[in-house]
Amino acid sequence: MSLINKLRDELKIRNFSPKTIKSYIYAIEQFLKFAENKGLNEETTRKYIIKKLEEQNPSTVSHNISAITFFFKTTLKQKINIPHPKRNKPIPEVLTIEEIKKMINSTPNFKHKIIIKLLYGCGFRVSELINLKKEDFNFNENLIHVHLAKGRKDRFVKIPNSVKEELINFSKINLSDIFFVSSRGGKLTTATIRKIVKNAAKKAKIGKDVHPHTLRHSFATHLLEQGTDLRLIQKLLGHSDIKTTQIYLKISNQSIKNIKSPLDSLNFN
Repeated sequence: MSLINKLRDELKIRNFSPKTIKSYIYAIEQFLKFAENKGLNEETTRKYIIKKLEEQNPSTVSHNISAITFFFKTTLKQKINIPHPKRNKPIPEVLTIEEIKKMINSTPNFKHKIIIKLLYGCGFRVSELINLKKEDFNFNENLIHVHLAKGRKDRFVKIPNSVKEELINFSKINLSDIFFVSSRGGKLTTATIRKIVKNAAKKAKIGKDVHPHTLRHSFATHLLEQGTDLRLIQKLLGHSDIKTTQIYLKISNQSIKNIKSPLDSLNFN
């Protein structure tokens, strides 16, 4: 059995997601090409990672390290010690409430409009949105069941009141079990969702670099600015670690806007 097949079996036994299996396999295939005639050891791995840091961002390289470390431990039965590079931590782009309104109002297509509303109104990841089924919507309880999201965890999100009737009507005219079905009868692709969001931002004449995750960032930031507890936002987003959610403390400007400058207390009359 080849090393790649052994690795695939190890990933499947541990119930890794199909997306993770695909990315790990690709990472190891690239590593094995580099390591050919060099030896599968820590020294070769370090040289490979240094090369990758010259070509890719630290986040991508860190993912490669995770894949390679897993490969050595489970497939080669070897232990290597490769530190993860310090990641760049840019503050995510967010939209204003007015920009969100413009995007929605600039989208004439009914299905596309609902997609944008849910990405923002529920803070969905794209993978979560495209995997939604009719049975996941509980209109009596106003809840949507998100199955096996990132980290293999289920969660519930609230159906926004403003879009509930649209969702009910859309569900009635859609004959598929998949909630957002493509023209070919299957699920929508990530690329399609990205295009829908990009087109909406373009029509709304928004100059920012807008992608589906921008709407998720905006959802969390606006909730925080409304006074929603950070722990609840963590639960709504499906974050395993509160540290991931704390990035929105850096984005939110509400606390700064509420500060009264000492200059304003001076009387110049």
